Amino acid sequence: MRASKVMLIVAGVFFAVYCLLICIALQGGALLPGSKWQVHDGKRPQPQVVTPGKVLGEPPSDAVVLFDGTSLAKWRSSRGGEAKWKVENGYMEIVPGTGDIETVDQFGDCQLHIEWCIPEDIKGSGQGRGNSGVFLMGRYEIQVLDSFKNTTYSDGMAGAIYGQYPPIVNAAREPGQWQTYDIIWLAPRFDEKGKLIRPAYLTLLWNGVVVHYHTPLLGPTRHAGVAKYFPHPPVGPLRLQDHGVRVRFRNIWYRPLRGYDGEEEWKPAIYTTGEG
Repeated sequence: MRASKVMLIVAGVFFAVYCLLICIALQGGALLPGSKWQVHDGKRPQPQVVTPGKVLGEPPSDAVVLFDGTSLAKWRSSRGGEAKWKVENGYMEIVPGTGDIETVDQFGDCQLHIEWCIPEDIKGSGQGRGNSGVFLMGRYEIQVLDSFKNTTYSDGMAGAIYGQYPPIVNAAREPGQWQTYDIIWLAPRFDEKGKLIRPAYLTLLWNGVVVHYHTPLLGPTRHAGVAKYFPHPPVGPLRLQDHGVRVRFRNIWYRPLRGYDGEEEWKPAIYTTGEG
């Protein structure tokens, strides 16, 4: 009987200590490394509420829709003037020879969604088979190509950061099927003298498969040359390439990447072990 009372007392003490620790945490007793906020800080801002799309790939409520399948009102020719690609059946299609098109909007760090399709009757081989490109900020290309049983140099296949990195795996669908790119893009940073202080980083899911993960780019895209950085503005348009063949695009939208706790600019979370 006496032993049971002792056990109850010990259990009560442990419970009281546990509750005390919880209370301390809820009152913000421990400062998070690299942050002005404490653990379980009740004053920390609540995240913005964003309503997801009803199905995967639909733009969420805070997305900027660049192409909704009806018009090229938010696009222009990269040569100047109106975009001259064809719009029908909810998609835009390259009219070979009319040139690249780009968005009126200019943006940097973002989440970008774009869907593309190589027509089923595509002809050619290698780089001549359904070639186009998605140029982030008008400078950094993710290759678009028919890579379903179509061999070319690996850093020029679909999903490649062109001329730099091939995709980790080939996630291509057959011609005639729609494919998706979901991109997390972090623009490069330059100091006031134009010196690079942080390279661009890219994460890409191709048809839902991770093919690049936080990959540091070598610089803007160059054909048959090693990319290198030069100073440029912090934002730029999304550019789609006319490479002389028909390729279709639809459902294009982006979300500017914002920071934690209501910050306008995304910044990487700081992690420290507290050692040293």
